[in-house]
Amino acid sequence: MAYSHSVGPATTSSSSATSSEASPKFFILPDLFSDCPFPLIYHRDGDVVAQESVDWLDSGCSELSPKGRKALHGLKAGELTAYCYYTAPPERLRIISDFMNYLFHLDNISDGMMTRDTEVLSDAVMNALWYSDSYKPTSAMNKEQPAQELNAAKLARDFWARCIQGAGPGTQARFKETMQLFFEAVKTQTWQRDTEVILNLEEYIELRRDTSGCKPCWALIEYAMDIDLPDFVADNPVIMALNQSANDLVTWSNVPQDIFSYNVEQSRGDTHNMIIILMTVDGHSLQSAMDYVGGLCRMTIQKFQEDRACVPSWGPEVDAMVERYVLGLEAWIVGSLHWSFMTERYFGKAAAEVKRHRFVSLISS
Repeated sequence: MAYSHSVGPATTSSSSATSSEASPKFFILPDLFSDCPFPLIYHRDGDVVAQESVDWLDSGCSELSPKGRKALHGLKAGELTAYCYYTAPPERLRIISDFMNYLFHLDNISDGMMTRDTEVLSDAVMNALWYSDSYKPTSAMNKEQPAQELNAAKLARDFWARCIQGAGPGTQARFKETMQLFFEAVKTQTWQRDTEVILNLEEYIELRRDTSGCKPCWALIEYAMDIDLPDFVADNPVIMALNQSANDLVTWSNVPQDIFSYNVEQSRGDTHNMIIILMTVDGHSLQSAMDYVGGLCRMTIQKFQEDRACVPSWGPEVDAMVERYVLGLEAWIVGSLHWSFMTERYFGKAAAEVKRHRFVSLISS
């Protein structure tokens, strides 16, 4: 699907509520729940596993500040995992939950990094994924790694060494490939932040599909379901389209939430956000930008359902795997949407109230 201002959704009547204001004091979130038809299911062991997982990251991050530890426990990444992988055996749910906590941790520590620091972090973590048994620092030119392994890499090796005991070869390959794409995109984002480059909407969407970190999570759907999709299935255009639509939905509205994270990001001057780009580059008001992205989400969930009806058949055994995988994508779409109003990451203690009325007061910068 191509996204441009000329072919995108029309803004709704609520745009006029704030478009005339030079400095709006609030905005209204789009109603994303009405457009999401998938059932919300929570893993029966979700709370226990979530607590174990957050304790794992907490104990493994001695460098965390008191504020960082409080934010870690308020994040509720384990609860997100319990919604998105509700059929996983508890032991696999725990490993995936560890990764989810870790992924948010990576996002936090990379936010303040310069481009070179991000590259060092990327090399260290990818080293741990390729050499899961022990630290093997590389000595290639411009890729030299320290004798003492970075803590972020130690954490990566911890969960990955457990994960590969049950993950199929295709799943492992897709996870590592998409983690590399994630780091490459984060490095690009960091360079753009350092040089104060602001992308247009199409460029931003393309980059965001990798900085979101969703693609490795799709590989872990296979791990959670104890399946290993054949390459001819994973590379099928319809399956790839479903992956992309789910990624877009989760990214724009949910995790890391361009809509929901806007308030926090605008307060600290972050420009890597679709709402900010629509306002800066395309001339939208705050409310019309919110409405526009809400319209994109509606269009994308329609496309997801259209593509779902067009999934090819590869025979009973493969079709059963594909059906379970697509259900995993659906669980991510609906689970992350509801989790956004459980976590304290975006709306603090007021999340439940914001979920009811969709009214958000702007945080002062």
